[in-house]
Amino acid sequence: MESYSFIFDIAIILAATKILGLLTRRIALPQVVGALLAGLIMGPACLGVLEETEFLDELAELGVIVLMFTAGLETDVRELRKSGGPAFIIALIGVIVPLIGGAAIASFFNTDPDATLQNVFVGVILTATSVSITVETLREMGKLSTRSGNAILGAALIDDVLGIILLTFITSLSDPSAGGLGTVLIKIAAFFVVALVGGYFLHKLIAKITAGPGRDRKRYAVLSLAMCMVFAYFAEEWFGVADITGAYVAGVIISSTSRVTYITSKCEDLSDMLLSPCFFASIGAKVVLPQMSTSIIIFSVLLMIWAMLSKVIGCGLGAKMCRYSNKDSLRIGIGMISRGEVALIVANRGISTGLMPEAFFAPIVLTVVASTIVTPILLKFVYHGADDYASLVESPLVDRMEDVKDLDLATQALIDSHEQMIEEGKAKRESDGKGERK
Repeated sequence: MESYSFIFDIAIILAATKILGLLTRRIALPQVVGALLAGLIMGPACLGVLEETEFLDELAELGVIVLMFTAGLETDVRELRKSGGPAFIIALIGVIVPLIGGAAIASFFNTDPDATLQNVFVGVILTATSVSITVETLREMGKLSTRSGNAILGAALIDDVLGIILLTFITSLSDPSAGGLGTVLIKIAAFFVVALVGGYFLHKLIAKITAGPGRDRKRYAVLSLAMCMVFAYFAEEWFGVADITGAYVAGVIISSTSRVTYITSKCEDLSDMLLSPCFFASIGAKVVLPQMSTSIIIFSVLLMIWAMLSKVIGCGLGAKMCRYSNKDSLRIGIGMISRGEVALIVANRGISTGLMPEAFFAPIVLTVVASTIVTPILLKFVYHGADDYASLVESPLVDRMEDVKDLDLATQALIDSHEQMIEEGKAKRESDGKGERK
């Protein structure tokens, strides 16, 4: 007899993730925290209402693909180019430090002699940065346009690109059918060459099509989503590159077209209403907290501590090398702590490819939740009581303050001149009136 329990499971997932998401939002935390907690509460770790099924895993995989496609759509290529050297240095050191430390910590608890790739993969997870949480916090505080705010934004964009390259590299190495290291590198290089060349011409074609008149804009969203799926499929099947990498590249290709805002809104609706909640719920269904041993608990604590310190040390050091002040270096480091959904996507990929031991999955999820909760709190602390004048001077909006001052003086002089002319006109009229009466 055919079972329809999956329909009820989806209803529970949608309701629980939204309710807890709204509750966490009420206490000034991102809704992703509530969605994660909902998955943990419903899964085997707590209530056991939700179990891992093939259908849920497939929905979650679609959710990951659409999430990465949306991230590509929201990537500002021009901002990425503007960020230049400083943002690249901050992002690079902010990737290297967590990668090395994360792999070292994992190696102490994973003693399998063939576990080198697994240990490195734990470090790869820690390299991720979810900038959406930081950006929302900075926007609420009015600090997004400061020098440190712009540095966080630029470095996070580059961080995403470096993270995707690392993920592609490590997952390709784990596939026995992929060949040796040389073959893997050739496949990765071939994918990005094809993506760059093909993406250039595709971008031109899509820009031309979407620029034309047409009231039925739904076709743009549907065709864009189809393109995302095609890129994800061929990336995985032809090049051995992660499907989410193909989805991200597809999003970047469409990101600067005229219909990108509409396409993004439709993809976000699809993700928010069904796919994203199923993804977060599937994460919770994979976590089994009661099976955590003493060593895994210690591993969890160390991983949490290193996840927070590594970004502050790495990104803060990069900022200091780029001549940022001590305060701004600390702010930049803290702003890059949050892992959010990006780390979960990478971790989920590790489970599906066998790159991460199941015992390590719960500590990873706890680390993601902790970093997501801590980041807004620490940002508000380091920006609290900041000198508003100093923040204003740091803003690129006032790089030409002297010109603004000169313009203000010129405007005031013009007003004074105008008022003087009015007074002279009044005096002349009064003088002419007296002459006529005489």
